[in-house]
Order: sequence, then structure tokens, then C-alpha cells
Amino acid sequence: MKDHDTVPYHLPAIPADEAIARAQSLRDRLKERRSCRYFSDEPVPREVIEAAIEAAGTAPNGANHQPWHFAVVTSPEKKRAIRLAAEEEEKRFYGEDGDKPKASDEWLDALSDLGTDADKPFLETAPYLIVVFAQRKGGIEEDGKTQNYYVNESVGIACGMLIAALHEGGCSTLTHTPSPMGFLREACERPEWEKPLMIVVVGRPSADATVPAHALKKKPLSQIASWL
Repeated sequence: MKDHDTVPYHLPAIPADEAIARAQSLRDRLKERRSCRYFSDEPVPREVIEAAIEAAGTAPNGANHQPWHFAVVTSPEKKRAIRLAAEEEEKRFYGEDGDKPKASDEWLDALSDLGTDADKPFLETAPYLIVVFAQRKGGIEEDGKTQNYYVNESVGIACGMLIAALHEGGCSTLTHTPSPMGFLREACERPEWEKPLMIVVVGRPSADATVPAHALKKKPLSQIASWL
């Protein structure tokens, strides 16, 4: 292994009771997070979005290549174009174009508790669309040639941190994944070696916003964790 530079790393020690309180406080705040499908057009400070993206940019990732790009869309024209293209894909997914749905009956049945369909007005109403791209190549210099590693895992972790930071900043979010998503690369003017992974819709909930009761059902700790 070749020599490499290092720098000291220190994490301030805190008493156990404070550590527990901090972890539980963050847990409780994140428990308030919901996927929102009803947004107002109320402005959100750009600084909140910038801080959340910077937080996402600290995520652990393969070889420190940081294989992500966050395209922030605020232009009404761009948002309109993204909505129209996304809804075309969604119509095919749900079979609302008169053809057989792309989704299986089992998948559509699973979605029925959430009340989703091909209509995506939030793509225009919300003040921000953050289109997340996974960079298959580029390296830390983003040269478009260097191989990146563990790309989906890295970008997935970054998206989780992005959503958590946005929630902390008082924003509601929704992850939207039309399939296929190739049209997002052109809409956001990104290079061919970047793969659109998701749209994170960001804003404030509308005054009459609701969430499906089904979404409140969360698996208990005893089911999602085991101690060995």
C-alpha cells in the first residue's frame, strides 16, 4: 500500500446521559418526518437548501470520490417540463394511457394504501426540486473518466442525510422516482456518465396537506434490529 497523508481525528467525549439524550432527541425529530405529496408554493430560504446539500456531501462514500451531483431546479419552466415528462412515464406505469400497466398487479396493490397515481402537481408547486445524480465515472476531480466505486450505496447514504437535514431545516420532502428517468439528465443539463437516481421534492406542506394513515405504520425496534 502506498504512503498516504493523514490528519488527526478527535470526537469530543460527552457523558453517557447526554449522548443518549442527543440520540433520542434526533430520533424523535426524525419520527416527525413524513413523505409529503401536498405542497404550498411558500418560499424556503436558499440557505436551507445549500446547508442540507453540504451536509449530504459529507456522507461516507467509495474511495472518497463523492460520486453525486445535486441539481436544484427552481425555474417554473424547468419544473413544468419535468412534471410533464414524469407524468408521461407515470401514466405508463399505472396504465392510465390505456395500455397494460408497466407495474405488476402486486406492486399496484401495495401502492393502493398510499393513494398514489400518475398526477404529480407537486413537481410544479413545490419551490425546489433536487434532482440527485449518481456519477458512474469522474473521481474527485470529476474528469468523466475515472472509475467510481460503490456509487449507489454512496449516493443512497447521501440522500438519507440530505432528507434528514432538510427536515431539520423545517422542510417537507418527497422522494419521486419516475421510471425511466433518462429525461432528467437532459432537463438538468448533466453529462452522459451521470445517472439520475431520484427527485427530492422540497418545500412546505400546504394548509390542507394529509398523509396516508398507512404511512404511520412503522416496524418496532424489535423487528428491525437484532443483537448478536
